[in-house]
Amino acid sequence: MKKAIIGKKIGMTQFIKEDGTVVPATVCELGPCVVVQKKTMEKDGYASLKVGYQDAKEKNLTRPIVSDLKKKDISPKKILREIGVFDESLEVGNEIKCSIFSEEETVQVTSISKGRGFAGVIKRYGFGGGRMTHGSHFHRAPGSIGACAYPGEVWKGQKMPGRYGSKTVTVKNLKILKVFEDRNVVLISGAIPGTKDTIITVREK
Repeated sequence: MKKAIIGKKIGMTQFIKEDGTVVPATVCELGPCVVVQKKTMEKDGYASLKVGYQDAKEKNLTRPIVSDLKKKDISPKKILREIGVFDESLEVGNEIKCSIFSEEETVQVTSISKGRGFAGVIKRYGFGGGRMTHGSHFHRAPGSIGACAYPGEVWKGQKMPGRYGSKTVTVKNLKILKVFEDRNVVLISGAIPGTKDTIITVREK
């Protein structure tokens, strides 16, 4: 299984390589995550690790979650997600840190993109729009959305105004540029979807 860890996006910066090349980089805080549950093929029908990230107050969690974590002697966690079992030696209560990744390793990052609200076709899909001259009645409208007599309906999948962004996006083939184990901070090449403090999942390619 592929290595994986949960973290959050902190911001963007630049990274200068040894040969002087300047690379855009995203600063991410990865972990530490705690193994909350270990699922097995025999008991659950599939194998995975349920991990917790970021400490939380008990009052902000449901009672079943709080009681389950107390039984396992784990502090309340804000984020609970499942990742694949990449290390069979990991058990409940073990920590997963950013040190599982090494520099120059290729990863893929899953995140939620920025929500941009209800948008028209020009902003949402990059339509050209009409002439902006005086007297023109066609500026930012989508134009024709279907055929006439046949088939007499709007084409399926037609690009139209609607909610833009706020979707789960996975960006592949990103590289780990630098790992700061003491601060749980990792620099990842390129841009990662989402705003500051967006929860991300980083997996080995």
